[in-house]
Formats: sequence, structure tokens, C-alpha cells
Amino acid sequence: MTNVHGSATPALAIDHTPAGLDNVVAAETLLSHVDGLAGRLILRGYDLDRLAHWSFEAVLALLWDGFTPEALDETTIRAQLGAARQHAFSLLGDLLPATDALASVEALRLLLSALADTEEQAHHLLAVAAVPVFTAAIIRRRKGEAPVAPDARLGLAADFLRMLHGVEVDATKLRALDTYLVTVADHGLNASTFTARVIASTKAGLFSSVIGGLCALKGPLHGGAPGPVLDMLDAIGEESRIHPWLTEALSRGERLMGFGHRIYRVRDPRADVLKHAVAKLRDGGGRIRFAEAVEAEALALLAEKKPLRPLQTNVEFYTALVLEAVGFPRDSFTNVFAAGRMAGWTAHVLEQEQTGRLIRPQSRYIGPAPEGAPVAAE
Repeated sequence: MTNVHGSATPALAIDHTPAGLDNVVAAETLLSHVDGLAGRLILRGYDLDRLAHWSFEAVLALLWDGFTPEALDETTIRAQLGAARQHAFSLLGDLLPATDALASVEALRLLLSALADTEEQAHHLLAVAAVPVFTAAIIRRRKGEAPVAPDARLGLAADFLRMLHGVEVDATKLRALDTYLVTVADHGLNASTFTARVIASTKAGLFSSVIGGLCALKGPLHGGAPGPVLDMLDAIGEESRIHPWLTEALSRGERLMGFGHRIYRVRDPRADVLKHAVAKLRDGGGRIRFAEAVEAEALALLAEKKPLRPLQTNVEFYTALVLEAVGFPRDSFTNVFAAGRMAGWTAHVLEQEQTGRLIRPQSRYIGPAPEGAPVAAE
């Protein structure tokens, strides 16, 4: 066997590793399980459809249970997150203007980098609290508006929208955002969560770990796709163009944004939860009615043209509609995703820190062997 350079490839006593580490078990966790064949997401013993009615703070209490020095319930977490948001706001200082030339997710990365792993406040609380504070401040600055200080009396979702808009929003939008944050709170050993766990295993600290998670989430193959769903809907424009637009896109080999998932081989359960939330916001009309028509036609065309590939609606499709409806600009969607996923990142970091084991997998060397010196597996 030769490699791409024409040299002999060493024979190693190691099985071939599947590309992308598909089906490789890299950790044991109490936190979440993704059943791609059944279209099921379980968080600490609860199916997602049951958790969809919980508050984000209640889900945090579930995920953090047993990993923090003190027992935390929903009420305690709500109060402590309120205080942590105020602390995060006090740290904005001179850093916010430094974000002007950066993309939204890069601006969030810069602000989070100001949180030292030696912070006196509980790191998991401050990490979760800081993302909505920083995200809202970034959005408002780009509109020429001053950041709005947090209200510690409110829940995280309610305060997130108040800091974004400058006023309290109606209960329907609040409920939709809270549902979204719960829906994306954790999702198995995805790329960003795995990144956070690897960093945590080095004992680098919680903030370093979750910032690494954010850097992974920035990639368009992971957390950067909800915005383009709206771009697709805008490009289609009207119902008469749905079929020809989608047909032409597929004929060019383009991916339809919001369809297909690496793990799920049936419908993404998160899409169903968010579709229900969107319907309450739009009463089934306007944008949601148009989006449902696009979804129905896309699923029919994908089934016809790619019958051997199960391509169902994924979480990105209805994420885009939820976040647009509650008032977030599309270039901030990855940051809002991070606000929800910070629950899972922090929980996985806390769980990883309890193991005390450095994550150090092996690689399979396929380069040339030194002349006369056989290469053995590590």
C-alpha cells in the first residue's frame, strides 16, 4: 500500500478509524443521549417533549444536579443567574467598542475571553449568565444603542429579550425563547461539547473550556446554519416559486438549509418542539405558513430525488423562525444558540472535571516510514 506521495505506508496493528469518529464512543455521560434511529433526545432521563414545558433554569438544575458544591433548584438558580448577569454587565467596560470590527460570534468570543478562570463567582453560573448579557449588548451597539443593564428579578429568557429590546416583551415571545433555550441545551457529544470536554480534561478551567466550545460552534457545519435558512426563504420569496426554486437548487447539487442531520435518520425531535412554539407566535399564518409550505415541498422533493438518504427537517429550520420572530438579527443566531448550549457545555465540563482523566486518543499514522525502521502503533 502506498500513500499520496508514492511512499510505502506502514502497516499498523490498529483498526481503521471511521471518518469523523462516527459510532466511536469517546465518553460516558449522565447528561444526554441522542437516538438517531428513533428520533429521540433524552436529557437525564427525560424525553425532550416533556422538558419543552420547563423553564431554562429548571433544565439547568437538572443538568447540574450532583456536579456543583451546593444543591441548586430552579428558584435558587434563577436568583443566582440574576446576580451573575449584573456582574457580567459590569465587565463590559472598554471591551465592547473593541468588538466593532468583529463578526457577532467573534465579538462574543472576545468578551467571554475577559472572564478569568480565577473568577471568584461560580464559573458555571457566570458563563451561562454572560452570554445573553454580551449578546444583547453587541446587537444594540451595532444599532447605535446603549446596552441595557440586566434586571436580576427576571428569568434569563425574559431578561435576555428585555436587554435586547429595551422593554419587557409579551409572554408568548418569552415562552418561545425559553423553549428554544431548553431545546438546544444539550445534544450528546457534538463537536462543540466534545471540544469543551477535551479542554476541561486538561484542567484548563471552565471558561477556557466553554470558549473552546464556542469556537467549534462558530463553524458552519455545526452552529452557523440557522441564518441561511432565512436567506433561503427570502430567496424563494413567494409560494409560486417554491417548487421551481427548490428543484433548481437540488439540480445544482446544493444543500437545502434546515434539512438533514448527521445523527438523526428520522425527523429531528427538536424541530417538532420549535415548530409548535413558532405556530403560537405566528398563529399559523404569514411567515410560518410560507415556511411550512417550503418544508412540505422540500421533504417531497428530497424523498423523490434522494430516496436512499433520509433527509428530514432539522432544528435549524424552525430555529431560524423562532429567533427571527422574537427579534434577533440573523447574524446573532449562533450567539443565541450558544446561550442555550452553554447549559450543556458547563454541565459536561463539570462532569469531565470529576473524572480527572486527560482525554488523549491515538491517531493512525499513514505517512511514510523512516527507511529501515518499521513504525508500530502508539
